[in-house]
Amino acid sequence: MDRNRAVVVTGIGVFTSIGCNRADFWNSLITGKSGIKKIQSFDPAGHKSQIGSEVLEYKPENYFDRKESRKMARVSQLATSAAIEAVKDAGLDLNNEDRTRIGSVIGSAAGDPINMEDQLIRFLKMGPGSVNPLTVPRVISNMPVCNAAMFLGLHGPTLGISAACTTGTHSIGVALGLLRLGMADVILAGGAESTMTPYVLDGYASMGVLSTFNEEPERASRPFDLNRNGFVIGEGACVMVLETVEHAEKRGAKTLALLTGFGMTTDAYAIAAPEPNGIWAAAAMQIAVKDAGLNPDDIGYINMHGTSTKVNDKTETIAIRKAFGNRNIAVSSNKSMIGHALGAAGAIEAAATVLSVHYGILPPTINYETKDPECDLDVIPNFARTVKIEAAISNSFGFGGQNGVLVFEKA
Repeated sequence: MDRNRAVVVTGIGVFTSIGCNRADFWNSLITGKSGIKKIQSFDPAGHKSQIGSEVLEYKPENYFDRKESRKMARVSQLATSAAIEAVKDAGLDLNNEDRTRIGSVIGSAAGDPINMEDQLIRFLKMGPGSVNPLTVPRVISNMPVCNAAMFLGLHGPTLGISAACTTGTHSIGVALGLLRLGMADVILAGGAESTMTPYVLDGYASMGVLSTFNEEPERASRPFDLNRNGFVIGEGACVMVLETVEHAEKRGAKTLALLTGFGMTTDAYAIAAPEPNGIWAAAAMQIAVKDAGLNPDDIGYINMHGTSTKVNDKTETIAIRKAFGNRNIAVSSNKSMIGHALGAAGAIEAAATVLSVHYGILPPTINYETKDPECDLDVIPNFARTVKIEAAISNSFGFGGQNGVLVFEKA
């Protein structure tokens, strides 16, 4: 390990449809529990896709008083709550820290479409002067990270990243770079998303990317399966505490895993479709592995982007073959259980990768029934696998050709 380049992960705060803390989230992942149900945030009748992965157990009143909660959109509440839980999980006493040396990089792909949609409807009905004055501070995409920093009193580097479905991954990768540059000792990094509105659901459905297995929600997300027909929209948040090795050792922190590499490329191909030969996705994996000072053979597991769409799963398979050859490397997709949390997905899946390395258990890809010859990978079908691995990568690929890959190693 190069102490000047490695960063340690010491805490995780996570809110998903299968768990609102690290332990519950992990136990649900390794037991193959699905959190996908018929949408409850609104009546989805008439929509092509009527299912989602909602964080139904989350209660903002457990973290904020009414005044604080009113100022924040749900996406900011989730982000801030995840940051609070991450700090707690890391055993980080902020009162004993120099808060100018603690930063936050938490992204959101969409910001807050819930209030935007609600206030637009209000404006169209009632006209000028009717919009809530808190609308703009709620909807802009940097507010999740700003609210987290304000609530915790953090004065170090603060950045809100928006990179489509790669947002959470890019946030963690940028945090790694800031720590390597010496701009902070600790950074809270991750992503948050809450886009459960009729307008957003219909927007994705009109693109033909959402699953329509409405009668069997828990079986709808089926990455790599021959009969997959789209992803399931989700929400959630995950924030990880990242520290320099020196800072973590000085305070005697526990270490869940090392964050040692980051790779980032752009397809520059299409607004939604991935480059079909997987060239730049493969390059992102290769860059990340090289950045970590590893060889491709050192990687024992890949937490795939694995959306459950025909094109993306096929293209990611091609990219993995380009990056790792014909090795029968173990891969799986958490989206089979938690759907696609968009800007939060990369952070949630990075946390799952950290825990896979830490515990030596690889979560399954559930709902895998029929092999697709174009996705000929070891997808860990339906049941978790106990395997001691030294290093793993987490992939994220987003609209606009955004590619991001993180490398985690066993502490």
